[in-house]
Order: sequence, then C-alpha cells, then structure tokens
Amino acid sequence: MLGEIVVFIVLVLSVPVGLLVAWLCSDELVRGRKWFKIIIGVSFIIGIVAFLLSNLSVFFTSIFIIIVSLISFIKSFDKKWIGRVIE
Repeated sequence: MLGEIVVFIVLVLSVPVGLLVAWLCSDELVRGRKWFKIIIGVSFIIGIVAFLLSNLSVFFTSIFIIIVSLISFIKSFDKKWIGRVIE
C-alpha cells in the first residue's frame, strides 16, 4: 500500500519537474523537439516491454520520463514560454 502511494506521489511530481526542466532550458526547447519525440517514443516502447515483463520499476520510470519530456515538448510551442518566435 505504501509503495503505491510513493509511486503515485513521484508520478505527480513529474509535472512540476517537467515544468522546471522546460523553464531552466527554455532556450533549448525549440532545437530539442526532435529529441523530445525520440525520448518519448523510446520510453513508451521500454515502458510497454517492462510492463509485459512485470518490471514495474522500469515501467514507472518510463512513465516519469514520458511526462517530463511531453511537458517540455508541449512548452516548446508556447511563444510566451520560450520568449521568441517559434521556428
């Protein structure tokens, strides 16, 4: 029971971590779009394989990485966030 609560808290904390990473690296967001897509795709595949193999620690780590990368990818299209015209 306690393990599930900890996993839930860590996954919820991935949202502010994603926003913090996007804010700290706002100048790199536009150039990193291709890499965000790759990270999301690879993490998704690894997450599915880990889930099928019942390796839940790798599965939840993949979900964390997907959330953080997805937030950075979404913020790369926000003109206010990156402070310049989108390329």
